[in-house]
Amino acid sequence: MTDSLDLFARSPALLRMPSWLGAGVTETHELPFEPGDYKITPGDRWTVTLLKTGETVYSGLGPVEIVRVKA
Repeated sequence: MTDSLDLFARSPALLRMPSWLGAGVTETHELPFEPGDYKITPGDRWTVTLLKTGETVYSGLGPVEIVRVKA
C-alpha cells in the first residue's frame, strides 16, 4: 500500500533552471501543482509565480521552463 501512496505524492510538474555548473546544464525542482498553475516572467531575473496565491517560487537566472512529470 505504501507504493500507491508514493505514486500520488509525486509532483505533477518540474521547474527546470540553469545550473551553476555551466552552459547547457540544468537543475530541476519539484512543484506541487500543475504546470498551468504557474506564470513565468522573463527579465534580468526570471520569476516563476504560483497563480493561485501570488507566491514567487523562483527568482533567478533564466531561461526557465515548467514541464509536466511523465507518468
